[in-house]
Formats: sequence, structure tokens, C-alpha cells
Amino acid sequence: MTDYYMARKRLVERLKMEGIIRSKEVERAMLTVPRELFVPDHYRDYAYIDSPLPIGHGQTISAPHMVALMTELLNLKEGMKVLEVGTGSGYQAAIIAEIVAPKNSRNPGKVITIERIPELAEFAKRNLTRAGYIDRVKIIVGDGTLGYPPEAPYDRIIVTAAAPDIPKPLLEQLKPGGRMVIPVGSKYMQYIYVVDKTPSGKIIITKDIPCLFVPLIGKYGWKEHS
Repeated sequence: MTDYYMARKRLVERLKMEGIIRSKEVERAMLTVPRELFVPDHYRDYAYIDSPLPIGHGQTISAPHMVALMTELLNLKEGMKVLEVGTGSGYQAAIIAEIVAPKNSRNPGKVITIERIPELAEFAKRNLTRAGYIDRVKIIVGDGTLGYPPEAPYDRIIVTAAAPDIPKPLLEQLKPGGRMVIPVGSKYMQYIYVVDKTPSGKIIITKDIPCLFVPLIGKYGWKEHS
């Protein structure tokens, strides 16, 4: 597969037909961000198969349909500040950046993304630099379950690993009127939760589809060797 753009276009068309991509913003981001730059080189020809792929250190890049679905659930707008927990290869952060801070935006938002594995943070940094998004994405190495207080509060929070429960610091760092999308459940079966904080601070949780993510490791997640 050498013509990555055509493969990307076919994938996006299929995700639209399946009703996963519903908005123009997500469609444009999925068409614009080159997923082949966010997978290990030897997996490039598999970049547009709708499947997760290994990125090393026991982690994966999510399947394109899951990236599109979670991005749709976030309901992003240009200018928003977004916290991502679980940078991985940097692909989801690039998709978000393409929506909240498109090139030549008069009101650019920003993406803060936290990765606990230093080597993956480096991998993501290289990928985001190569793809042209590093100016809009700030990478932090640390425990994502603690959030990132220096940039709080956030309009949106996305967690790309499975939590046993919603981490309290993330709820606290979500802006009133904000939304979090997070997989919650056991290590072997989870549901995507959409967590809305009303302007008065009330938390409303909507359970979405079943899913399977790698575990969220950290103080408010799973323990490293549990």
C-alpha cells in the first residue's frame, strides 16, 4: 500500500457509511492526519486497516473507528483546551489538534497529553513533529490519572486507557460545562462513559458502547502489577 491518502479516503468513507463519522470536523481531521506516520515503520502498510496496532511497551494505537467514535463523542470545537490521558503514538492528539487548533486558526485551542512511558512520549514527539502538530500539542511524562493541574481546567478530557473508575482529579480538572470521554470497567471488558459536568458542577454519566482498552496505570487507575 503506497498510496496512503487513497487508503485513508477509503477508510473514512467506510466509517461514514457505518455511521461512526458523523460530523464534518471529524471527517476532515481523519482525512488530514496521516496515520501511517504514527505507527512503527514496519506496520505502515497496515495503517488504514481498521484495527489496533502494537506500538511497543505493551501498548497499542487504537483502531481508527474507535478514534473517530471517541472524537465524535467529545464534541470538539475550535479554540478548546483538551487534556488527553495516554499519548501512545500521538495519533489521537493529532486528530484533536486538527479540530481545536487547525492551521491558521484565529482562535487556536491546545492539546495537553500525558504519557507514563518515557520512550512512548519520545515516539509520539517524533511522530507529531513529522506530521506537523508538535506546535499544538504539549507532551507531559507522568501519571495521567492525576491530570495536569498547571493547565486546568479543561473544556474536554479524553482517556485512552481503561480505568476501574473515573479518576477524581480528572473530574476536578474538568471545566463546568465540560465533557470527558473515558473507558471504564474491568481489565477485560469496559464501556465508554461520556461524563458531562453541568455549569453548576453536577456530574452526569452516560454509558456508551462496550470496548477493550489497555489498562490505565496510576494512582487513581490500576496498579502496575495488579
